[in-house]
Amino acid sequence: MQGLIPSFKKVKSQKIIKFHLRAIHGIAVKSCEKKMKRPFIGSRKMFGVPLENLPRRYIPEFGLVPCFLVDACLCLLERAGTVGLFRKPGSLPRIKTLRAKLNRGEGCLSTALPYDVASLIKQFCRELPEPLFPSELHDALLKAQELPTLQERTSAIQLLSCLLPARNASCLHYLFNFLSKISQRCADNLMTSSNLAVVFTPCLLPPPNKAEMSEDRLELRVLVLRTFIENPHLFGI
Repeated sequence: MQGLIPSFKKVKSQKIIKFHLRAIHGIAVKSCEKKMKRPFIGSRKMFGVPLENLPRRYIPEFGLVPCFLVDACLCLLERAGTVGLFRKPGSLPRIKTLRAKLNRGEGCLSTALPYDVASLIKQFCRELPEPLFPSELHDALLKAQELPTLQERTSAIQLLSCLLPARNASCLHYLFNFLSKISQRCADNLMTSSNLAVVFTPCLLPPPNKAEMSEDRLELRVLVLRTFIENPHLFGI
């Protein structure tokens, strides 16, 4: 019975959050259907693999984060002043070689060029079987950005971040904290929080269809990411 208590508390907490979003902000959140647990795949493959099948490292402030993401972000923090980081693409042949080495478990990021590592991070996020922001939350996140005041918008997306599955939340929290540090070097790298949000929108909040690719809808997606990049300390709180 004791093992059920944390799960019960989490379900109760999520119901309270959903009630608050609906009653205070007028935002209804779609129920995330319980997905069948995928079997563990004993493979070193790093890309296109579910989060639960990746080797992860426990980071006290964030939880379990994929080892690749931790290593790649730490590598880029040392070169955070690189102009156009994440905007300028890396070399496709070099990236292909790096992916092959990573899939073999070889440590190769420390000697890789920053644009190549940045491209790998975007590919990693984009190729996950399911987006880090589940599709069930997309409409609610966009509606949150349409609320009339900054305080309401911030409050709503802060609450919505608490509804993410734990493995997604840990990964996103770590990533936003990293991107926030990159944006703080914008005088050197020219990558503001807005620029980074634009670059990462197709990776983290991909539009599901053409109707969602209008300029207004894309701008809302960018604003969601920009808010989290500028306020990573609010994520999941």
